[in-house]
Amino acid sequence: MVLEPVLCPTCGSSDVVKHGQSTECKQRYKCCNSQCSRCTFIRHYAYRGYLPEVKQQISDLAVNGSGIRNTARVLKVSRTTVIETLKKSRHLTAVNEVQLATLEPTQTMVHLC
Repeated sequence: MVLEPVLCPTCGSSDVVKHGQSTECKQRYKCCNSQCSRCTFIRHYAYRGYLPEVKQQISDLAVNGSGIRNTARVLKVSRTTVIETLKKSRHLTAVNEVQLATLEPTQTMVHLC
């Protein structure tokens, strides 16, 4: 018999306990580390959009100029997943941030479309 340790995907802690099952009958786990921001997680997700690797690929494709529909088609996830992931991405910054810092706020005009 081989025991495989369950590690938290956020903090890497092995202080993990079982925490019921999801609606798809997947085992849910709870991280008991007090400094971890993650409450529960599933080891093997049924939907690819939840995987951290796919979320990283979404950010990489956005930085390289790929559109939302194209990203969703290539990664086989929904467009909503792509949009929500890009909204939550903390490492993405505005393209013209340097240019905006040099402008005078009173002389700047913004057109919202």
